[in-house]
Amino acid sequence: MSEQKKRCFTHIAKLIRDKRVNHPKNYSQSELSQLLGYKNGQFISNVERALCNVPLKMLPKVSQILDVTAGELKEAMLRDHQMTLDNYLNSPTSYNRDSSPESNTPEEPTTGATTPQATPAPIAAKTY
Repeated sequence: MSEQKKRCFTHIAKLIRDKRVNHPKNYSQSELSQLLGYKNGQFISNVERALCNVPLKMLPKVSQILDVTAGELKEAMLRDHQMTLDNYLNSPTSYNRDSSPESNTPEEPTTGATTPQATPAPIAAKTY
């Protein structure tokens, strides 16, 4: 699973799109992007396609322009974060103890003979 597919932005995407389309001013993506200080509609397009999230510093402005409550934004973003965490933690490529490099190395065949172990040299005592 690619890095992009592990991240989830579907809830914030749906919220922004619904609020934009159903707003009394029925903003276009381009209009909303410009109101937020972006040059064209690509930013809102990316948000609504769940390719990226709304930057945290933009949340108050989004809330004001689209009449979205802080609670709605928070809930959508928390749900997305929960799904992102689930994606990372449940991914077969995520690190866990069972897939550590040590456990994946094949065991060496035993021949019945033991290899002598080197004994460590004694450590000299320090005098103070």
